[in-house]
Amino acid sequence: MLEATRADTTGSQTTDHPVGHANWAGIASLTLGVFGLVTAEFLPASLLTAMSTDLGVSDGAAGQAVTATAIVGAIAAPTIPVITRNFDRKRVIIALSLLLVISNLLAVTAANLSVLLVSRVMLGVALGGFWSMAAALAMRLVPEKLFARAMSVILTGVSVATVCAAPIGAYMGNLWGWRSAFVAAGVVSVITLATQLFAIPKLPPKDNPSLKVLFELMGRADVRVALIAVLLVISGHFAGFTYIRPLMEHITHLSVSAISAVLLGYGVGGFFGNFAGGFIAERSERYAIVAGGTLIAVLAATLWAAGSSATVTAVSIALWGFAFGAFPVGFQTWIVRAAPDQAEGAGGLLVAAFQIAIASGAIGGGVLVDHVGALGGPIFATIALTLGTLLTLRYGPRPARA
Repeated sequence: MLEATRADTTGSQTTDHPVGHANWAGIASLTLGVFGLVTAEFLPASLLTAMSTDLGVSDGAAGQAVTATAIVGAIAAPTIPVITRNFDRKRVIIALSLLLVISNLLAVTAANLSVLLVSRVMLGVALGGFWSMAAALAMRLVPEKLFARAMSVILTGVSVATVCAAPIGAYMGNLWGWRSAFVAAGVVSVITLATQLFAIPKLPPKDNPSLKVLFELMGRADVRVALIAVLLVISGHFAGFTYIRPLMEHITHLSVSAISAVLLGYGVGGFFGNFAGGFIAERSERYAIVAGGTLIAVLAATLWAAGSSATVTAVSIALWGFAFGAFPVGFQTWIVRAAPDQAEGAGGLLVAAFQIAIASGAIGGGVLVDHVGALGGPIFATIALTLGTLLTLRYGPRPARA
């Protein structure tokens, strides 16, 4: 049972909350952090052509802004908890949020691709470190019986970012240039930092994560299968999503306003998909992932075959967003049930797998886009998601095992 102390008159604490008391303000601040990080991570997908034109590089090269974040995030996720294991967890979260602020500032002022990539590397550190500790922090901010609800609230930050980032980024980029979208993301990150300073109590280090723990987790069959499934499914998704704007411009021939509307449909679909995915995952995380993966594979193949139709493209992308909502809650539930005794270490490995998958999708999709055209993303997505869905269907957790 978590050690309990009383809050002082300012509302801060020196350790975990009393049994039965939930710090929802702290949970809300983590939700803001997730929202700010995911918004910054997703912005390049809606601004890719504008960024590549302004910086004088190809769409595939500009897409490596996503790759840089993902690769660094993959390294940071398992290592940040280990490196900072002797530091108060509140200080670590504040430092990561400050890094997010600096990353957005660098993106706004980037004069070339190199500076932009530096900003995205910083974002990767913040993203990987934050995500790896989010679940473990939530466990200390609320009683055990409210943990699932707290994680649902935190993941709402992903849903809202999915709704807002792409369409608003495209809209702002069209009106004031792509840098304006990162200005808005910077404002969000400053608000997040201020909120966390007041809402999160002092949380002295409790666990002792180490490389030995990570290797021990990798030795568990359930953990390995979950991570491989993440690599296939998420790489397929991001190969399609990262290069969705070039497809809409060069294959479907949509205007900027139409692209913004379609991306808004994707975001709205993702918002409702998060709740639908959560509903299914409560009963079977395996079915949630299989359902989402199957639908996206079919949609990617549809874009591959009929992407020239504006109606087909708009409907497919909206449904794609809905289907993706099943993945975060599905994989999170899977990994926690596979390693309930090492939640922070397992969370770090899951985030690392997600980021490696994002990088793989961005690289693979970028190579195909540069060599075979804008349909390269859907081609990669169809193949990878089909393989990942079949793997999950065959080896994913069964209700009896859960």
